[in-house]
Formats: sequence, structure tokens, C-alpha cells
Amino acid sequence: MIIEEVKKELTGHIIPFWNKLRDDENGGFYGFMSYDLKLDKQADKGVILHARILWFYSKAYITLGDKTLLDNARHAYEFIKNHCIDYEYGGVYWMMNYKGEPADTMKHTYNIAFAIYALSCYYNASGDKEALELAYKLFHDIENNTLDEYGYREAFDRQWNLVSNDALSENGLHADKTMNAILHLIEAYTELYKADHNEEVAKRLKFQLGQMRDIVYTPETNALKVFFDTKFDLVGDIHSFGHDIEATWLMDLACETLGDEELKKQFAEMDLKISHNIQNIALDNGALNNERENDKIDKKRVWWVEAESVVGFINAYQHSGEKKFLESARSVWEYIKAEIIDKREGSEWYAEVSYDHKPHDWKEIVGPWKCPYHNGRMCMEVIKRGVDF
Repeated sequence: MIIEEVKKELTGHIIPFWNKLRDDENGGFYGFMSYDLKLDKQADKGVILHARILWFYSKAYITLGDKTLLDNARHAYEFIKNHCIDYEYGGVYWMMNYKGEPADTMKHTYNIAFAIYALSCYYNASGDKEALELAYKLFHDIENNTLDEYGYREAFDRQWNLVSNDALSENGLHADKTMNAILHLIEAYTELYKADHNEEVAKRLKFQLGQMRDIVYTPETNALKVFFDTKFDLVGDIHSFGHDIEATWLMDLACETLGDEELKKQFAEMDLKISHNIQNIALDNGALNNERENDKIDKKRVWWVEAESVVGFINAYQHSGEKKFLESARSVWEYIKAEIIDKREGSEWYAEVSYDHKPHDWKEIVGPWKCPYHNGRMCMEVIKRGVDF
């Protein structure tokens, strides 16, 4: 059955691949492997990559109970704790060199959120209170340094002076605020709240959920807006299909973790509408298209978009009982097996595949954004939810 297939992919492919990237000489994990499977041991090491690796191994240990997974989580944790956190000015750096020295000292709300997500999950896996203390340190760094009267600013220099938000802007657009950052703050604060049910964290998490519901969500189209200026006026006309379906289950999880019945009801209804919309407009020939910009549909298939859609469709089925969502989840999983999983020895998943099934050979197998978090999490969510499809 599908659950067994997914578990085999996790334990027999994804985990063994990332195990081999552990850098025991300089700490952390190697930062880059090209499409042709050449490992660059002196490549810079992304802090987002390492936070996602820490989260991955921590959650894998919680899911599977294998002590070697906790050891790899601890290895990633030591790198983040000893190298990536800026103990002088707060936050985490954007990029380290291969030796663990700062290569880019930019502070980004999105990046810090992932560190909180990872440290909180590591605490939940290990019980190491130092990790929880560091998560709270970063929580306060965000809350004390990034807020303006409308919400969270995103990009700063090392000393928290605002800089251009190039890291999350794309498509030639400049955005001061993004749906993406708010979504991953929700994700991070959900994991932190799960650790010890702190009321201050709950309050800020509800604020972020409110922004998604009242500002980012568009009821007329059942879609999430993507880019904004400082006052949350819309920038550009982009619809990110992958972020929409990812957001549905992450927002539902946040409401369930908070235990707020009214929020659970509000978001279950909203997220189901978003899921229906994605199913109707983005599912194409068995997989999800990437996004729409103005009137143009980008039909490339991106590894994380496909992984998140499997979880999102299963989540929608669990909330609605509509079998069509399970059929959609299955079709995407079949596509992933056929086209996204790289069958070459020593590889993992392709980052992108064209609509006509050609892997994009200019996209790396491992890099600052190419990580085990989306596909590993998909596997673990399928196992946890126990819905065979």
C-alpha cells in the first residue's frame, strides 16, 4: 500500500542519501551537490538548509525511533548552535562558509523562523532544554526587531537595519512583505507552542493566522496573495499553487495545536476552499503546476510543490471525507515516483522537471534551498496520518 511505499522511500532512499552528506571535519552537512552528482565539500553552507536538516532528523527520530537519526540531529544542532547563531546582535546568519564562518551576515525573518522550527522540534525529540532556550531567544529576536505597525518586516543587515528583501522576492518584483514569511512564522511558532504551550507564543501565532485570514486570503478567488509592500498593498499578480496547498495543512495544524475551536472551524472552512481551488485549477496531468504570473501558467513540476500537495490533499480529505482528494494525492504520488524521484545511484529527488518530463539539469540536487524538509516531511505526514490512498 501507499504508506509502505512512502515509508520505504523515507528509510531506504531519503535518509541514507542525507546521511552521506554529514561533514565530520568542519561540522554540519555539505552544502552543495550539482545535478551531475558532484559533491562540493568547500561550498558555502546555507543556514536555511541546516535548519531544515535539523528539523528533518529530529522529526524522523520522533517518527521512527532510530537513535542514529537523533545523532545526526545533534550533529546539525551543534553546527547551528556553535556557528549560525549571532550571539552579539541576535538572530541567525544567512550563509556560512564550509568551515562554519559567516559568509553572509544578513538577518531574515524567514530564516530565523526556520531556526525556531528546527530548534523546537529538536527539543521535542531530545528533551535538550538548551535548544528550547535558543528557540525562545530567536523568538524574542524576531518579536523585538522585525515588527512595524502593520506586521513583520523581513530583511535586515547584521545589526537589524532594513535592507532590500531580495531573498524572497522573485519574478522581477520587489516585496517588502511576503505570504511566504508569514506562513513559515506560523509553522515555526506552532512547533514552539507545542514544546511548552507558552501564552505569548500563542498570542503571536493567532496574530499571524489573523493576517493570513484577513489580509493574505482572497475570498473571491479562494487564493492567497503572495507579495506586498510595507502596508500590505499588493505587489504583482502571482498565484503560487504550491504555497497555497502547503498553507492549508500548516494553518489547520496551527489551529489544532492551539486547541482554539473557533479558529479551527474558521480555518477548516477556508482551507478546504483553497484546496478545492488548487485541485480545480492547478492539478494538471497528474501533478501540480508551479504558479501563475499574470495570465501565464508556469507548468514546471517542482519537488517541494508536489510533496506539499500530497499532504495538502490528504489533509483536505481528512476534513471533508471527499474521496476525490485522495485520488488527487495518489495521482501526485504516482507522478513523484515516476518523474521526481531520481533513479540514479547516489542521488535523491530532482529539484524541477519540465511539463514534458525532462529534469532541469541546471538545478542542483543539494543546495541552500534543496533539502530533505519537504519530501521527508511528506513521508512522515503520510505515515503519521495513517490514511492509505
